[in-house]
Amino acid sequence: MTDFQDLSAFLAVVRANGFREAARTAGQSASSLSEAVRRIEASMGVRLLNRTTRSVAPTEVGARLAERLAPAFSEVEAALDVVNHFRDRPAGTLRINVPANIAKTVLQPIIFPFLERYPDIRLEIVVEDSFVDLLAAGCDAGIRYDERLELDMVALPIGPRTQRLVTAAAPAYLAEHGTPTHPRDLLRHRCMRGQFSGGRIPAWEFEREGEVVLVEPQGPLLVRQGSAFDLAVDGAVAGLGIVHLFDDWLRAPLKSGALVTVLDDWVQEFSGPFLYYPGRKHLPSPLRAFVDFIRETGASA
Repeated sequence: MTDFQDLSAFLAVVRANGFREAARTAGQSASSLSEAVRRIEASMGVRLLNRTTRSVAPTEVGARLAERLAPAFSEVEAALDVVNHFRDRPAGTLRINVPANIAKTVLQPIIFPFLERYPDIRLEIVVEDSFVDLLAAGCDAGIRYDERLELDMVALPIGPRTQRLVTAAAPAYLAEHGTPTHPRDLLRHRCMRGQFSGGRIPAWEFEREGEVVLVEPQGPLLVRQGSAFDLAVDGAVAGLGIVHLFDDWLRAPLKSGALVTVLDDWVQEFSGPFLYYPGRKHLPSPLRAFVDFIRETGASA
């Protein structure tokens, strides 16, 4: 039988897309992880990882092995976590998969007091904008909007129950280029666009009295989803163009007056996100602590 710890090392490398990042998160050296993978490959007689000086990626058989190992290791971790019920305080690692806007606008006021209460819990936030298989990704829970939830998952409201997408620009930009009064006016303006990791550039959506308008404006800056949206905000503050984002993301520049909203009567509102996780009978203690914390503090209100 291939050593259990070697398999764990292999899975860590696949999840981290490299030996260095896996070593950092696993608390081991990159060389020890590399040796573990070599032992597995030698015992199985197949190559599991393609290695270059710049990247590490699983082969086809390596990807299939990792896909099968991930849920098995999750079950092993849940079984071992039973020990935590006999401890004074919950301990262990909690991995949560979230979109970038959730990490920016929802989690900030929640995770810091949570970690203060449970100092023995290590929280890992995995930012991905696409929907993922939680167990295959090695995550305990995720946060998504209701239209993206799987039916076999337990869902708990988290964060604001209503969110808004607003459109904003610097006063100097509007003074020079004019203020749009209809979403289609944006086609004549310089706009900061966002792009999903898969390459798709989502249209800007507006709604007023049941009328929905989709526009795809152009502009001087295109950023990938995630923290790069801060560049789009900075560009708007600098007067480069118009930005369209969650109002929570724009709270600071709106409050200071660096940005002002436009098209206020076209603001789109939608229901807030949900924490979702597999409906296991016995949740890992870090996840159970997080679920209880959300319910207790009213973060799910």
